[in-house]
Amino acid sequence: MTDGTSANVLYRAQEWLASHFGKVAGLPPHILNKWFNGCVIGIGARFEPGFVLIHPIGVVINASVKGGRDVWLESSVVIGDNRGGSPVLGNGVFVGSGAKVIGPVTVGDGARIGANAVVLKHVPAGATALGIPAVSRLPGD
Repeated sequence: MTDGTSANVLYRAQEWLASHFGKVAGLPPHILNKWFNGCVIGIGARFEPGFVLIHPIGVVINASVKGGRDVWLESSVVIGDNRGGSPVLGNGVFVGSGAKVIGPVTVGDGARIGANAVVLKHVPAGATALGIPAVSRLPGD
């Protein structure tokens, strides 16, 4: 269990209610997550099993974001749209505290986003993205 266990439970409740009864049905857990955990996950965001909010405070995720299995997010992460589309995160992605992933980018399987990085371009599978704007490096580079 992490500090974000209640945030994860509320997100899954939001996702289930919205997918079975419509977006309005997902509002109660969405609002509770904002009030009690300080995070906003847009109704419509989809993450596969294994999604973990390690520390949920300050996390903001756009409703159009898609994530694979075993995606882990630290605190104050923003994953959002920039009018051109929303990010897609692969399986086994880790996003460090304060990082931003913005626009129609793909973060490949097993990629790691460093703390406070600003990702504006695709991140290859297995790469680590660091800096502002983020630069991706594969192991051995």
